[in-house]
Amino acid sequence: MPEQDFGAAFRDADAPEARHAAGVGGWRFLAFVPALVATLGLLWLMQDWFADEGISVVEGTLLTLISFNFFWIAFTVSTVSIGLISLSRQAPAARPSKPEPLNVALVMPVYNEVPWYVLGNARSMLEELRARGGVHRYAMFILSDTRDDAIAAQEQASVEALRASLMPGTELYYRRRPQNTDRKVGNIADWVSRWGGAYQAMLVLDADSLMTGRAIARLTDALARDPGAGLIQSFPQLTGAQSVFARMQQFANGVYGAALAEGVARWCGQEGNYWGHNAIIRTAAFANCAGLPRLRNFRGKEQLIMSHDFVEAGLLRRAGWSVRFLPRIRGSYEETPPTLIDHVLRDRRWCQGNLQHLNLLGARGFRSISRFHLFHGAIGYLMSPIWFALLVMWALIGQGEDASVLHYFRPDNPLFPQWPEMTEGRHVLIIVLMYAMLLVPKLMGAAALPLTGARYTEFGGGWRFTLSFMSEVILSVIYAPILMVQQMIAVFRTMLGLQKGWSPQARDGGTYGLRTLAMCHALETISGLVLTTGIISGLVSVWLAPIALSLALAIPLSALSGVTAKTARNLLGLREDFREPAIAQAARHYRTELKSLLDNNSSATPAE
Repeated sequence: MPEQDFGAAFRDADAPEARHAAGVGGWRFLAFVPALVATLGLLWLMQDWFADEGISVVEGTLLTLISFNFFWIAFTVSTVSIGLISLSRQAPAARPSKPEPLNVALVMPVYNEVPWYVLGNARSMLEELRARGGVHRYAMFILSDTRDDAIAAQEQASVEALRASLMPGTELYYRRRPQNTDRKVGNIADWVSRWGGAYQAMLVLDADSLMTGRAIARLTDALARDPGAGLIQSFPQLTGAQSVFARMQQFANGVYGAALAEGVARWCGQEGNYWGHNAIIRTAAFANCAGLPRLRNFRGKEQLIMSHDFVEAGLLRRAGWSVRFLPRIRGSYEETPPTLIDHVLRDRRWCQGNLQHLNLLGARGFRSISRFHLFHGAIGYLMSPIWFALLVMWALIGQGEDASVLHYFRPDNPLFPQWPEMTEGRHVLIIVLMYAMLLVPKLMGAAALPLTGARYTEFGGGWRFTLSFMSEVILSVIYAPILMVQQMIAVFRTMLGLQKGWSPQARDGGTYGLRTLAMCHALETISGLVLTTGIISGLVSVWLAPIALSLALAIPLSALSGVTAKTARNLLGLREDFREPAIAQAARHYRTELKSLLDNNSSATPAE
């Protein structure tokens, strides 16, 4: 698995001639051009907001930042729109050819995880695949990078106990590396170089991944029937949410995600992305094309590529292999952090990885769409400092020239723009339009739900669905400003080198005391109190009141995020509350069973 050279183009001799997905050019036109036109339209409408003497430096900066952020909002709307169009079209029925049998390894890298939780999931997948049968052969590999010897001993005991309960012929392997060199990247690379040659494909899973046998088989069939495919990504849906914050995320993913995912799949075509798990990969292609070198950071030091998945997708595409996204394959699941703080901690790691991608935008041979994926991932975090800068500028400028905070310091300085009065109808209309654009993708996603085969009755009925929808919208509005500030902090932590390494995720989340909550959300609280004071005194526009209130209440809202009371279930009803997937039930049963076995047999012999 040789390291790739980002300074030289590369073509894999084994990759077949590239083919383009039918109609992808039209889908890309519908995704990008309307977003660009809408942004130019907004810019034209706003250019007369300021002084008639011309656009000052600050005014030009303000308009640029607003336009830049608005483009990404409009791009989301257009992506969901084409997803809605695609879902409404009936795909022509095609009789699939019989797939070539493949040897597939289900590889699950783990690092200090709860062993019976991971292996309960593993058993549920192995049992479904055995019961389903088919032409393909599957083997499960638990690839441990665990550093804690006590947890490692539990892993070995869990594997031994699980092997004893599996049907004969079911393949389950366990390997623990002496050193976790290069973290997950090195873990996968070690498996590829030592065992990958025996398997035409590997299905990469996270420790919290759960996939039905049908979903795994469909991904395998798709890879077998497409000799040019290097990677096929499924659409992981969230599961297992109990807390307010996790249920909010799971509802959004389950209701709005299908239309967005369908839209992304349409404009990506053969140049999709990889999210690091729940995807099937052609092993030889990955070995030949996706070996990762170290990358220089902002301070010139060599560093491991953290968010390796985006880069690996770009390398596969650069070498001539297609990277596809099949969002209509159902039965692919993962979990989400249960509290706001757990989400923030994970987001800081992701921010560190995504900002690294800016160094790869000039890599030789990368396709334009692959570069866009890298750029889009970084922009997802850089937009938060931009939004915060707009918030500060709006607050300082105030409600007009006479009410501006800056008026009291430098009233005659032409450097500062004059913000328009918000009582004028066209100005109010533009503000309302910008707020509405944030809501439109949710409305379209909810409208598209029946097109995916789901029914509103699955959420407890129409009124229950409406209550859950309204609850999710209100909660997302409340938490958005807090997440904006936290992502801004994550950006500056990365740029200043304060974000160290890639610590494992706390799957079960934590219970955080008042001191921790106050330290984590100090900046939001202070910002919110300052804004609220400005609004009450008439110096800051009342349009910022929802943001000010959210920031000022960041500490209690963060505490609320982890609440798992019955109220959370009533306000945010999930489809799984009424019809839990069979594999989730099986996984929970196997976890409990395996934990009981270990508790009753604490002297279990470690696996060899």
